[in-house]
Amino acid sequence: MTATDPGREPEDSVDVPEGRGFGVAAGLDPDVAAPLAARCQELGYDSMWSNDHPGALGLETLAAFAAAAPELDLGVGVMALDRHSPAEIAGHLERLGLDRSRLWIGVGAGFDERPLTTMSEAVPRLREQLEGVRVVLAAMGPRMSRLAGEAYDGAFFNWMTPAFAERSRLNVEAGAAGAERRPPPVFGYVRTAVGPDAEDRLAREESFYRDLHDGYRNHFERLDEPEGTVGIAAADADAAQRELAAYERALDVQVVRGLAGARAEPMIALAEAAAPRR
Repeated sequence: MTATDPGREPEDSVDVPEGRGFGVAAGLDPDVAAPLAARCQELGYDSMWSNDHPGALGLETLAAFAAAAPELDLGVGVMALDRHSPAEIAGHLERLGLDRSRLWIGVGAGFDERPLTTMSEAVPRLREQLEGVRVVLAAMGPRMSRLAGEAYDGAFFNWMTPAFAERSRLNVEAGAAGAERRPPPVFGYVRTAVGPDAEDRLAREESFYRDLHDGYRNHFERLDEPEGTVGIAAADADAAQRELAAYERALDVQVVRGLAGARAEPMIALAEAAAPRR
């Protein structure tokens, strides 16, 4: 299967997701992850997410979420294929006993020098090794967004303003139209901090990513936004809710990436402030 021959529609076993997820950095202590996931389930979140990085495996954080919040979907955003082969990802799923039907696995090229080619050519291996898993593509630029629409079960955006995300969504939809398939769902991290130190937390997080590698540097140049402004730094819950609402047109699922101390109390307080209001 290639990008011009997607081979199947996006995963049809479940409804196209909507709503709000909550995301953390991989490696969160299980004694924090479990009560956080249980509280997010009570609050009406639809999914729990972890990133993945060289120091911690995101799937292990999902395993800590899984038992505590059995009603929620689980996602990792994202696993870089220069560090994790599809076969290795499948092995981790078996080792951790994760239910494939609950999973959204985000994948990206990492530091690969030919990211678009790599992610196009990876589709058959991902389908073979991750059968039953919904696989979403990390997409920041227009060509990767179109590829997500052509060949993946979803697109996963990162570090976008609402307006930029809306334009990027159009590329996902164009890719799907060109491949004659229905558009897959669009997910996205929305970095969110609430409280008196919110601006500092967002600025620190953003500063790290702005110079992480050429992909991020190019992305932030396209954004052309002042440093420390891409995401939400809110004084209180009402302000956070207003800013999250601005992403609703662009994202089917807003994944609130919590910027709070890695302890249960501050993380749960942030989840409460950003919880869906239905």
